Amino acid sequence: MTTNARIYSTVAKIPRGRVATYGQIAALAGIPRQARKVGRALHALPVESSVPWQRVINAKAEVSRRKRSEAHLLQRQLLEEEGIVFDEHGRVNFKRFRWRP
Repeated sequence: MTTNARIYSTVAKIPRGRVATYGQIAALAGIPRQARKVGRALHALPVESSVPWQRVINAKAEVSRRKRSEAHLLQRQLLEEEGIVFDEHGRVNFKRFRWRP
């Protein structure tokens, strides 16, 4: 299985209404300390993919902003539709919403 396939398989396990960090996904996919690789893999997903990419956020409990893209706005909207709540600083409460496999 390729690294990207392991990443996608791990992300696919995140339940609706939960989030995980890029670093958490890297560790679970067997590539610890390679959070950026997770980000690149998710960026490479085809538009029609069913992998729930929106459930992966950064270690600050925030949706990462993208350069030259409004994808972060879509990501937040999708998470809110799943019941994820953001505080006034745009952060998610990890104690409440973090996925713990």
